[in-house]
Amino acid sequence: MSKREMLYSEIVDVYEKLNSTTKRLEKETILSDFLKKLKEKGDSKWIYLLKGRVTPDYDEKILGISSKLAIKAIATSFGISEDEIMKRYRKVGDIGALAEEFANSKKQQSLFSKKLGAEKVFLNLRKVMDVGGKGSVRGKIDLVSELLGNASGKEAKYIIRTLIGQLRVGVADGTLRDAITDAFFPGEKGEMSKKVELAYDMANDFAVVFDSAIKGKKALGKINIVVGRPMNVMLPVKVTDIKEAFRICGTPCAIEHKYDGFRVLINKKGKDISLFTRRLDNVTKQFPDVVKIIRENVKGNEFILDSEVVGYEPKTKKQKPFEAISQRIKRKYDIEKLEKEIPVEVNAFDVLYYDGKNLMNEPFRERRKILEKIIKTIKLKIRVSEQIVTEDEKEAEEFYEKAIKLGEEGIMIKNLEAPYRQGRRVGFMVKLKPVVNDMDLVITGAEYGSGKRGGLLTSYIVACKSGDSYQEVGKVSSGLKELEQEGGTTYEEMTKLLKPLIENEKGKVVRVKPKIVVAVTYQNIQKSPSYDSGFALRFPRITAYRPDKALKDIADLSEFTKEWNRMLKDESHTG
Repeated sequence: MSKREMLYSEIVDVYEKLNSTTKRLEKETILSDFLKKLKEKGDSKWIYLLKGRVTPDYDEKILGISSKLAIKAIATSFGISEDEIMKRYRKVGDIGALAEEFANSKKQQSLFSKKLGAEKVFLNLRKVMDVGGKGSVRGKIDLVSELLGNASGKEAKYIIRTLIGQLRVGVADGTLRDAITDAFFPGEKGEMSKKVELAYDMANDFAVVFDSAIKGKKALGKINIVVGRPMNVMLPVKVTDIKEAFRICGTPCAIEHKYDGFRVLINKKGKDISLFTRRLDNVTKQFPDVVKIIRENVKGNEFILDSEVVGYEPKTKKQKPFEAISQRIKRKYDIEKLEKEIPVEVNAFDVLYYDGKNLMNEPFRERRKILEKIIKTIKLKIRVSEQIVTEDEKEAEEFYEKAIKLGEEGIMIKNLEAPYRQGRRVGFMVKLKPVVNDMDLVITGAEYGSGKRGGLLTSYIVACKSGDSYQEVGKVSSGLKELEQEGGTTYEEMTKLLKPLIENEKGKVVRVKPKIVVAVTYQNIQKSPSYDSGFALRFPRITAYRPDKALKDIADLSEFTKEWNRMLKDESHTG
């Protein structure tokens, strides 16, 4: 497809333009113009670079080298000591900006330095991701140094930002999907945006969608699910009562238990069975018992099931909270021991694909019928989620109360006629839980403890999403002790998770790369100048480490604004 080598500087120009605006429509126009150029003289896989990746979204591999390794690469490339770089980093706070600064101040630009091609940058980044084993650190540094040695200041900045997973140009999935529509189906945004979105939902790969869009509508419509490949799941909208749920989903509707487990897409293709979390991680090896359960109790040669896997106490048979089963998600060893200590039950609630047929466009009521036919219920092994279909509010309330008494998280209310679509879809599915102020947030900083917990990170700064960045909303120093007592995440484990993510330290406080997601409860929200979000959580407490959730799943700043406005409204009514 390539007609002329595209320079990396052409992609960097796009980054700079994207970085200069926060307006979505302007970003779409910038991306659309670039995609037309990419069609003429590029390679479809370079589209991944627009999101700071070199692989499709479904690929578990990430570039994400540590800040320390990035600093070593900069030191090697520009002949500057790591100490000098760290001094500047403490002042500047952006490793990418440092790379730009040092690249611009090189004493002598080689007369023979080559201009960086997009393909060269892409291939070296892929190699950085794939290098492993003995000597991998040296190998990674050499690959990065080769690029930085020929890079301009701005090119160096974005190479480093891509490597550390902080591109910061604000390209969301929806923006890129609309840009593809604008580029190849001008004047048809209303109709084609939905088709491009559906194609992406099937492929989970922008290069595949891009290539198909170039060929036209028919090619786009032929994109289908690939069994055995992770994909994004459909997510519910929160509601506060049954009346609101009925209004959104319509009646009659399906009501099911909301289980306190973790979401798993179960794929079977012939003899191969694979399990993927909602953050697209492959956890098949961690759950050999689930693989066996599926093989023995679900009819069919090929299928994709949406389910919730719940842990329970072997002796009492009572369900365990998510935090207990999270131990199994993150463990790569002692699998057989954990299998006995925390057995699990599969609660299947949807089917997306079955024996050659994509069911995502079928109404939920039909998908449920298929699910009931193919699953053999075995107590404490596998079942179809408990469900009623009703339009009666009293019956729904009774079902809800029963679920809570059983120890479930709450209930899910589903539109019987809705197709299966990834992401949050108003009108398709909602969740109702007891009123508890809780949000999923990401840890962006931490503080070392003292005394018995000296050397351990025991207090955590948490943040929400805000566009392409994260804004802090408070410090959490309670909750983990209780989880530890229940056999959950310990301070030692959290410290091991956070230490490799440290980007800089100042006294006892460290800043870490946003990666670790935790569930946090709180009393209320207040305005605060102490955090860049403008908000602070009062009396926050960590209730679970959520390795099953991705950064895209955490709370958005708009949720804080909405909650703040609700609180003001409640106060005005009670005043």
